[in-house]
Amino acid sequence: MAARHAPGRAWAGCSLQGRRLAYAGAGSRLQREYDAVVIGGGHNGLVAAAYLQKSGVRTAVLERRHLLGGSAVTEEIVPGFKFSRASYLLSLLRPQISTELELQRHGLRVYARDPYSFTPMLEDGQAQRSLLLGHDMAETQRQIAQFSSKDAQAYPKYEAFLSRLVSALDPLLDAAPVDAAAWSQGPLLQRLRALRGLRPLLRAGLALGKQLPQYYQVLTAPASRMLDLWFESEPLKATLATDAVIGAMASPHTPGSGYVLLHHVMGELEGRKGAWGYVAGGMGGVSQAIASAAAAHGADLFTEKPVARVLLGPRGEAQGVVLQDGTEVKSKLVLSNASAQLTFLQLVPPEQLPEQFLQHVAQLDTRSPVTKINVAVDRLPSFLAAPNTGDGRPLPHHQCSIHLNCEDTCILHRAFQEASSGEPSGRPMIELCIPSALDPTLAPPGCHVVSLFTQYTPYALAGGRPWDEQEQNAYADRVFDWVEAYAPGFKASVVGRDILTPPALQEIFGLPGGNIFHGAMSLHQLYFARPVPSYSGYRCPVPGLYLCGSGAHPGGGVMGAAGRNAASVALEDFKRRTGLGQGKGWWLS
Repeated sequence: MAARHAPGRAWAGCSLQGRRLAYAGAGSRLQREYDAVVIGGGHNGLVAAAYLQKSGVRTAVLERRHLLGGSAVTEEIVPGFKFSRASYLLSLLRPQISTELELQRHGLRVYARDPYSFTPMLEDGQAQRSLLLGHDMAETQRQIAQFSSKDAQAYPKYEAFLSRLVSALDPLLDAAPVDAAAWSQGPLLQRLRALRGLRPLLRAGLALGKQLPQYYQVLTAPASRMLDLWFESEPLKATLATDAVIGAMASPHTPGSGYVLLHHVMGELEGRKGAWGYVAGGMGGVSQAIASAAAAHGADLFTEKPVARVLLGPRGEAQGVVLQDGTEVKSKLVLSNASAQLTFLQLVPPEQLPEQFLQHVAQLDTRSPVTKINVAVDRLPSFLAAPNTGDGRPLPHHQCSIHLNCEDTCILHRAFQEASSGEPSGRPMIELCIPSALDPTLAPPGCHVVSLFTQYTPYALAGGRPWDEQEQNAYADRVFDWVEAYAPGFKASVVGRDILTPPALQEIFGLPGGNIFHGAMSLHQLYFARPVPSYSGYRCPVPGLYLCGSGAHPGGGVMGAAGRNAASVALEDFKRRTGLGQGKGWWLS
């Protein structure tokens, strides 16, 4: 495990050369009163803090763990090896945030990947084939043509189809959902203000035009149905289907899985739509850049400051927080980067919340299929379908997301069925990434860090078995056996490993049920209904308390939109209550 730092230290920043976020006692001391307090120093909380402080709202971030970043952190689990311990790729971060907070100036660097997807095949009695996808469309079509010339011709049209839908939905990510209650009742001025929220929805509908019914099917149908309409070759369909089920307790055959596929192609990198990359120094680099921006504007950022409860006033309004050590920190605004379940079921007294609201929160779908395994290896994996060269240098496919056990969508479905019955998959879906192929600062010379994002593993095992060390190692050994089948010698190269089952992801990172999105990204938990119906606009039944994490609209991934949007809503309320001047302005139109 990584070494821990002294408690209660303020953030001071450090070099991005493969190191974790650093802390120093010379930083700010925790004050007893702020304008705003943010519970949790995940990337959304840091984004919210940066924007609030930039607008003149005195803000403090209180993080439970010994480092900032939430799930976007870099940790040295094995000496000399720096892991993106939870999240491991960047694409969804809103470009406005990067520009407005000047994240490049604050040290953010990203290694773009091209090619970006590699699917080797296990095929008895045949030469080992593979599918390599990249931004060179002609070369990608040649790769697909190995399996189907028809699919090779269809692929550019499929990309254009998805791109149009993404472009139409993109504006919806950067504003609070329409407040149906506000525009259907209340004072006229409130109703007119709420109606403005309809504009992004109307623009999206107009952009899709006559094809709206076809696109609606994408959002509601199983991903397999959509992929079957476009393609015939299983290796291509299974590779694309991984984006529809990644992080979701769902099969490609699950209705609504098409949206999750869309969610994972919504991002962009350096202006290229749908591109993903590795953050220099690991995912902690993006959190560090946001934290640096927030600190530069004057925000106070603290670690090892766990919050016990939200402090409430005589009228039930949020007035600050109480730390686990009993320290009270007063504030006019409280933003929670924690999950909806933790925020409303543990940090707020139940008598302060409507019974129906509590029922909705308690019934949120937080099932997770994910076990993340971080592996230190002393040499680069060599795949049967694309063997290494003699010099041991990374080849183009080593920078990709490498999809194992993805020859057929039926394999993914069977893996899902096994986990649904309480058993870890016998043939798990594995997304293998080697960020050190592009960023050699992450590991000692000649060595590499390997991320194994695996599915499906249930949160609760059948028969009430605990996820003890024996169960964890048994599953990890099974995963390693499958990697070995594709890349002989992998097991012998392992120096150390870090196994994060769904309960471990919940305990360490506060992910409810181990769910990387703070709750399923299914249609009944999106937009109007995220986190619960009638409370999708970041406000909640407690005045002055706002949800700014992945459990709020637009959902999970290292996107920052929830933090930015929630800060906008909170600032609007703060101005109304305090008459904050317009001198610094606001960043949203």
